[in-house]
Amino acid sequence: MSGKNNIEKLSEIDGHVAKHYNIVRRLGKGAYGIVWKAVNKRTKKIVAMKKIFDAFRNQTDAQRTFREIMFLLSFANHENIIQLIGLHKANNNQDIYLVFEFMETDLHNVIKRGNILKDIHKVFIMYQLFKAIKYIHSGSVIHRDLKPSNILLNTQCHCKIADFGLARSVTQVGEGDSESSGDPTLTDYVATRWYRAPEILIASKRYTKGIDMWSLGCILGEMLLEKPLFPGSSTINQVERIMATLPPPTPEDIMSVSAGYGSNLLEKTPDMPRRTLRELFINVSESAIDLINKLIIFNPTHRLTAVEALEHSYVAKYGTVFTYHENMNMKLISHVIVFIIVQVNLNVVPT
Repeated sequence: MSGKNNIEKLSEIDGHVAKHYNIVRRLGKGAYGIVWKAVNKRTKKIVAMKKIFDAFRNQTDAQRTFREIMFLLSFANHENIIQLIGLHKANNNQDIYLVFEFMETDLHNVIKRGNILKDIHKVFIMYQLFKAIKYIHSGSVIHRDLKPSNILLNTQCHCKIADFGLARSVTQVGEGDSESSGDPTLTDYVATRWYRAPEILIASKRYTKGIDMWSLGCILGEMLLEKPLFPGSSTINQVERIMATLPPPTPEDIMSVSAGYGSNLLEKTPDMPRRTLRELFINVSESAIDLINKLIIFNPTHRLTAVEALEHSYVAKYGTVFTYHENMNMKLISHVIVFIIVQVNLNVVPT
């Protein structure tokens, strides 16, 4: 890399952070931040360093940043959840640096390249995702943004779930109910549109862990098809594509999502050529189709839970080889919150 590029690259990083790392290359840059591949000078360990712009600009951004750090530290012991190994505050007191273990790629890029994943890889990936989501859900947390680009992979097909910025905890009583949990109406800007569950698309004020299970069904479908299962061009088109594939929802189904104005959207959905999930998948195993049919269901209460998904024949064989992770102890959350506040005030969490 040229000297000019090196200067530009280092100018984006605060000096007190740069002195700890050798920057290898920039992996990506967007409106919200920059990600670099770097090497810890002391440990020689390869890491991914993410600089979040204006992480504390307003209450919404601050809450998202705080939630992501809190949940990442809370889930630190699970092998299928990305590990946060360092935290640095920027000099401007607005940006923040998160340092993660390094993963070579993500599922989105692997699928996009085509013909890389064999059936055994797809099964193993789904097993790991179900295992991680079982752990997350056991702590009464929903991820809310599961999509291929948030599933990181290494060369051994070991996957880790990343990006907990939209994750939130739910109460055991009245799970997902925005009023009973004391939360404001839940935003519909959750997950990339193609992986959103119907209840999000139709602006339900009540949703549950089932939204993550729908997203996992979409991810499995995308691996099998090598293209998105429901690539809607708008919210309405997304609903149309889903309704053209699933059986029409019953009154009970509509009630299950407390649809509000969304019920009118369902009623006004125009007729489209129908293709069932079975018709969409050619040369796919019966167990894979059966699993998708049990995840891609309109009524969230009828979708498989993560525990049930782990027992499905499609992935069950891995349960005899690997042990499931114990349930998460959410009593650790309060200690994690204190840890975050103390370490941010100290400026650096050593890596």
